[in-house]
Parts: sequence; structure tokens; C-alpha cells
Amino acid sequence: MAVFLFRRILVSIPTLIGISLITFLVSHLLPADLVLVNLGDRATRNPELVSAFRARWGLDQPLLVQYLVYVENLARGNLGTSIATNRPVLTELALSLPMTIELATLATLIALVLGIALGVVAAVRRDTLVDAAARAVSLVGVAVPTFWFAILLVTLVYFRLGWAPPPGRLTAGVVPPAPITGMYLVDSALRGQWTVWRDTLAHLMLPVLVLATVGVGYVTRITRASMLEVLHQDYVRTARAKGVAPFAVVIRHALRNALIPVITVGGTLYAQLMSGTVMTETIFSLPGLGRYAFSSAASLDFPAVMGVALIVGILYVAINLIVDILYVWINPRIQYE
Repeated sequence: MAVFLFRRILVSIPTLIGISLITFLVSHLLPADLVLVNLGDRATRNPELVSAFRARWGLDQPLLVQYLVYVENLARGNLGTSIATNRPVLTELALSLPMTIELATLATLIALVLGIALGVVAAVRRDTLVDAAARAVSLVGVAVPTFWFAILLVTLVYFRLGWAPPPGRLTAGVVPPAPITGMYLVDSALRGQWTVWRDTLAHLMLPVLVLATVGVGYVTRITRASMLEVLHQDYVRTARAKGVAPFAVVIRHALRNALIPVITVGGTLYAQLMSGTVMTETIFSLPGLGRYAFSSAASLDFPAVMGVALIVGILYVAINLIVDILYVWINPRIQYE
């Protein structure tokens, strides 16, 4: 396993270099004028101001030189400085990333628990009303547009029924916990501030529900298909012939082997939620990574855009590595040389 991990880390290095190169080229080869977007039409009429701006951000250097400087800064842990805020990109990512981690983690856990449960029940009760209901739920989860569902929940649950707090991370007047991890749920629990913890959870309920609904649909369909295949295997029929309890056959023998593709889907879902929560974070006024990436792209803040892309790339590589490790834990017959 140690050799496998070392090899995977080595393989990940060219992947990350490729991500940095592609992101750099896309950010610098856009048809939009970075000077015009950041300085405005009037300021661009001042040649000295334009020259100073281009020199400040290295835009007066050849593209290859700009990329080499960027890679050198990355080696030092420097992701650059945001053009929009003039703050280090790493500092801004440290403020945005915990919110998205909190949101994506809760949504993925809920999606996996409900999706696996629905998929197992649907497979065991194949071609019954229960199976049809589970497939209907999964179809709705996959088909419903995220932005529409989010707006519907805000309108119905908050404006009409008043069951949920307004969009935002905390209620006005509630003091956030002193940062430890940057995640309010974790920090408030560690510091014993349970009032803040409950308020944070109440604000996360609707956005988590929106994201989890999509995940439940995918997980349910994959779990059902995988379970149907496993339930027809010889070892499952042998366990039933030996008189093993039906519950034990499904959970101990069939489910464990059926989880391999589910783990893959779960890892992919988590990575997608970490990088694709722009609409949800915008509608619910959550200062997460997706919202930060959108605002950076809108203002052509290329250091921030490259920083977000690099972080997302690292997350995908790390999650894929964790998924491979979970394969061995779920099914010890899988070996890596």
C-alpha cells in the first residue's frame, strides 16, 4: 500500500502541472482586455497608468516568462495576489474553502446514506411499488435543476412558511465562533457554543437539501444497479441456501461488494460539489468557493481564478486517492502492487 500511495502521488504531479498550465493559458488568452476590465475605459486612456498596471501584474512579460514566474511562486506556496482585492489569493481561499467543505460534506453524507438505503431497498424489492417509488425519487433528483429547486425552497420554506432562517451563514447579531478550522459547525462545537452551532445548522439545512437531492438520485440508481448484479452472484445464492438470514445476506454479503461503484460515484459527487456550488451559494448568500470563483471570473481576476482551479485540481486528485484506498478497505481482495 505504501508503494502504491507513493506511485499515485508521483503520478499526480504531472496532473497538477497540467492543470496549472491549462488554467494559466485559459486565464491569459481570453479575448477580453484585462486592463480595460480592471481599470475602466477612462483609465485606459492614460498610457502611464496602463503601463504601470501591466508591469504590476507581469503582463508586459512574454507568456512563457509569466508561467515560469507563476510556477516558481507556487513552489513557495504563493498563489499570487488578487487584482480585485489586492489580498493574497491563498488568504481569500482560506476564508472561502471551509464554507464549501462544510456544505459539500453534509450534502454528500446525506446523499450517500439516503441513496444507498433507497438503492438497496429498490434492488431487494425489485419490480414492486417500493422499487418504482425509489426510482421515481432518483429520477426527480437527477432531473430537477439545482437553481430552480433552490429558489423554490427559499420562496416556499422561508418567505411563505417561515420555517427556515433567511439566506446567509448566520443570523444577524449572532457572533461567529473564533476560527479553528473555519467551519462554523466544527468550530462552534469545539468551543461549546451550541447556540451558534444550532443557528449555523439551521442556515445550512436548505442549501444542503438542494445539493443532497441531486446526489441521492445518482447514488440510488448506481446502488440499485450494483445490488441487482451482486444479488445474482453464486456466493449470495450459496449463503441463502445455507440458511443465512435474509438481512445478513443483503447487508454482510451483497452490500459490501456492491459498494465499489457507489464509492466511485460518492467520490466524484463530493469533488463536483466542492467545485460546482456556484448557484446554490449565490442564492443562499453563502461565501464559499463557488461564489468566490464566480466573482473572480466575472472581474477577470486571473490570479484568483488560477488559485481556485489549482485548489479544485488538488481536491480531485486527493479524493481519487482516498477512493482507491477505500476500495481495499471495503473489499480486501483488491490488491495494489
